[in-house]
Amino acid sequence: MLNYVHHNCHDVEVDQRRVLFHIPSSALFNLDPLSAELLDLFKNQGALSAVDLETHFRGRCTPDSLLEALQEFRDLEIISENADQVPANPKVSIEQYPLSTLVLNVNTGCNLGCTYCYKEDLTTPTRGEKMAFDTACSSIDLLLKEGASRERINIVFFGGEPLSNLPLIKAATEYAETRCAELGVTVDFSMTTNATLLKEDTVDWLNAHRFSIAISMDGPAVIHDRHRKTIGGKGTHELVAAKARMLLSRYDSRPVGARVTLTNGNTDLQAIHHHLRDELGFFEVGYAPVTTSDVAVFNLDSDELKTVFEGMKALGQDYLEKALAGSNNGFSNMHQLMTDLHLGSRKALPCGAGVGMLAVDHEGELNLCHRFTGSDLPTFGNVKIGIDKPSLGKFLNKAADRSGRGCETCQIRNLCSGGCYHESYAHDGDPLKPVYHYCDLMRDWVDFGIGIYSRIIDENPAFFDKHVMPRRVNYETTTTH
Repeated sequence: MLNYVHHNCHDVEVDQRRVLFHIPSSALFNLDPLSAELLDLFKNQGALSAVDLETHFRGRCTPDSLLEALQEFRDLEIISENADQVPANPKVSIEQYPLSTLVLNVNTGCNLGCTYCYKEDLTTPTRGEKMAFDTACSSIDLLLKEGASRERINIVFFGGEPLSNLPLIKAATEYAETRCAELGVTVDFSMTTNATLLKEDTVDWLNAHRFSIAISMDGPAVIHDRHRKTIGGKGTHELVAAKARMLLSRYDSRPVGARVTLTNGNTDLQAIHHHLRDELGFFEVGYAPVTTSDVAVFNLDSDELKTVFEGMKALGQDYLEKALAGSNNGFSNMHQLMTDLHLGSRKALPCGAGVGMLAVDHEGELNLCHRFTGSDLPTFGNVKIGIDKPSLGKFLNKAADRSGRGCETCQIRNLCSGGCYHESYAHDGDPLKPVYHYCDLMRDWVDFGIGIYSRIIDENPAFFDKHVMPRRVNYETTTTH
């Protein structure tokens, strides 16, 4: 008997043809009519004998073509003689931490009072706790030591509002450039900012050092001003839009993106995208739905979350139309999904937090990522003594172990791998619990993406070399997704 291994196989219909998503490898295959019929037979019956197969296909195909299709499915472990085959999710033992990115939380203070901010260590400007230069230098030294195998490293300046500690940013940048020049390492700098403190000379300095910049902005004034306010409660759209226009008019070292936070009542992605991309001129726009805010009023409810995903699909359809015409609509979330499918991403962990990236708080403590600074989650060492590798390894090994979780057999387990640690931590108090509250929507989103990818790769494959792959170096930052 040959048995269908359902947890290794998923297929999607794209324009009246079938596309097979091979789950263990994240590879995509077009199914010919024989393979599609064979797959359906196994899906319906579960297990088939040689007699069953010979009877079903008698006179309809040659034995050789049937055997070839069977062998391809066996090679992919979509069918197997083993009736109890378990998912191929070997336990991962993480012992090396080749950092490529370090996030420096340069100031807990922020000059805005955005109502939905997740930062647990956030304070007002007068109470902001700023990182010292010595801590920043020790952080950079740690990154160079632990990332010694890397030819390129990335330093991210974060906050609060990072530009509220611009002197440190400038000093740390100079120190990093000097140290990296001595070691022959390329260094990139990134920043997410609310833009309100940008000045022309600051923009020119950032441009000279080729910073990758993302601006936090939620859309047109009626949307943006609902939550992104000054500490005194005044909307900031007019100021942020003016600063963004100034920045975009003189910044040419790298593309500039916008990061949108989607909250309760804020689900009109088309209007937001049009304003930020078409009216203001951002290169890309990325969207982050809020489902786990400490203040429940900001969370998207289930119906709104569905509306958000429908809006993402509408932008995705526009992405497809633009891609087939050879252009780019700047939809960051779709770019990321296209990258994962194009590269055949297979994630043992949800992201690089803890392995390729750590975040340093103002005291020099090493946090899992920038979202956890100020939280109750234990830190994993500090920049003076180094990474607490036993504790971090224990955490990551547990995160990589999918046994007993819904992720173990999920069709997108190698693309999602359980979802954001902080999302889980905020929602359930456990960073290792999968984000079950939107699993179905994520599976549907990936199916949609497979359809988009299949159309583009068939009809305009040059799009990936021109628009998708270059952004990995020229645009991506660790803080926009």
